[in-house]
Amino acid sequence: MDNASLTHHFLIAMPAMADPNFSRTLTYICEHNAEGALGVIINRPMDMSLATLFDRVGVPLEAEESAALFSEKPVYFGGPVQTDRGFVLHRPAGDWQSSLKVTSEIALTSSRDVLQTMSETGEPHEVLVTLGYSGWSAGQIEWELSQNAWLTVAAEPQIIFALSPEERLPAAMKLLGIDFTNLSDVAGHA
Repeated sequence: MDNASLTHHFLIAMPAMADPNFSRTLTYICEHNAEGALGVIINRPMDMSLATLFDRVGVPLEAEESAALFSEKPVYFGGPVQTDRGFVLHRPAGDWQSSLKVTSEIALTSSRDVLQTMSETGEPHEVLVTLGYSGWSAGQIEWELSQNAWLTVAAEPQIIFALSPEERLPAAMKLLGIDFTNLSDVAGHA
């Protein structure tokens, strides 16, 4: 995987993943370069709704359609880094104060202005909100891949925004033509 970017790819945790933060997770990689990688876990909902999160940060869901769209959606555990900070993975990408543009359609935003707009207008309506993110230092993700900790596959936005949390990992596996239940937790090296 030398010099290959995993930006806009899924990382699928292998069954032998020892780190409890990543066991049975599907992570969306938002940025991968020579300095490292950043992503958010997209299949681990927390016991917190967006309505609760909006209330805690002092941004009430003002518009009726906003409340209908977002109130019951879960907040996700995005990873073990900065778990006290919120991140909004969304499409369309839009123009926000602090956004990392992943593709022309998808961005990861950490500024409050996206929450305010969601509250007032219901846009962007395709969102996945996390507390925390997942980060890797330079060369770390490549080393973990060489140790068979992860499978990778090009991301499919529909998996992120249209499927329920429990459907996402199997759907990503299906992109590879693999059934997760058939994966062995023992890997060999040729």
